[in-house]
Amino acid sequence: MVPDVVLLAVEEEDRPIDLLVEVRERFAHLPVIVVTARADASLVAEGMRQGAFDFLSRPVDPTHLGIEVQNAARMHRLMVRVNQLQGAYRRRGQFMGIVGASPRMQAIYSVIESVGGTDVTVFITGASGTGKELVARAVHDTSPRSRRPFVAINCAAIPRDLLESELFGHEKGAFTGATGCHHGCCEQADGGTLFLDEICEMDVRLQSKLLRFLQERRFHRLGGKDEIRVDVRVLAATNRDPAEEVRAGRLREDLYYRLNVVPLEVPALRERREDIPLLAGAFLERFSEKHGKYFYDFAPEAMSAMVSYDWPGNVREIENAIERVVVLHNASQVTKPMLPDAVISQARRQFQDTEPDGVIVPMKEVERRAIEKALALCGGNVSRAARQLGIGQATLYRKIKRYAMAEKRR
Repeated sequence: MVPDVVLLAVEEEDRPIDLLVEVRERFAHLPVIVVTARADASLVAEGMRQGAFDFLSRPVDPTHLGIEVQNAARMHRLMVRVNQLQGAYRRRGQFMGIVGASPRMQAIYSVIESVGGTDVTVFITGASGTGKELVARAVHDTSPRSRRPFVAINCAAIPRDLLESELFGHEKGAFTGATGCHHGCCEQADGGTLFLDEICEMDVRLQSKLLRFLQERRFHRLGGKDEIRVDVRVLAATNRDPAEEVRAGRLREDLYYRLNVVPLEVPALRERREDIPLLAGAFLERFSEKHGKYFYDFAPEAMSAMVSYDWPGNVREIENAIERVVVLHNASQVTKPMLPDAVISQARRQFQDTEPDGVIVPMKEVERRAIEKALALCGGNVSRAARQLGIGQATLYRKIKRYAMAEKRR
């Protein structure tokens, strides 16, 4: 039987934090209440950073202890229920705010669950707009640090001469305009997670300081003399090929290997087209509610055009496209003419006759090709392919069988 709570009674000669770390390693998903001879502020702060639910000093009031145990047990059962619901959402194509049921996304969910209970560094790669920060937040939210800060910094959005201050902070007078003490992102994320987005945009000289911080979790504010130690988990991301950046000298090789403990690649939307209907439906529901509209569905030809489009801007582009449709139109169903011109144009080109001039393609062959394409785009899922073709599932099964028989007779 798995308990709901671990009650850790520490003898006076023992080291509470060392015992807590050992217990947390063995029971990572259980709340731990530490009972010790004395619980001063520094000990409690360090214990909370290490994941303790609470610290109690002897002598312990039985009523107070009972309340704490009940609260910890309630939280544990709630987290178990949340995990169960997340499993249900995952089967329906949603996981920790991420939408997608394709095999590629299911594999990402498995990695997130595997690393969530650890402190390993995860290096997230993928094209712009694929949702790398959402993945980073999911890693944080499934970890014991989920109640602590998640601090994200975009290395490409901050001027290079200011990025060091944003990371490590500065003291008053450290440079012109430094009128006060500033706590950087490393300090703000203490006890939680620091997400370094677009890490390949960081100046190589600053990368060496970041490497030292990753190795020791210690740093100095700009203009400061005191060494500051923090307990943070670091996640990083880039929209470039990190191996190529190392070869080009824009990313330090030692930093790359320090970050790349667990690599996680988020696929482009064109590589998981079967997720497009799920994403489009989720965005349609969200923006219809946000803007007071009554859209509920997509016409088959509209969804077919969306699935065949490459979406170079990935999830961010489809999100913007759906919001634009909702804002600019009043209807119950999204039709093809409502979609952005780029989506319509690509769909038109793909369905144009590509045969040489003078060659007429029989309708049976046109239909067979359309079915093959729909099945390929839907990863072999007949139900989704039927919806996108605008026909019934039973009808599609009959046509698949018919064309398979025709192939055998040749």
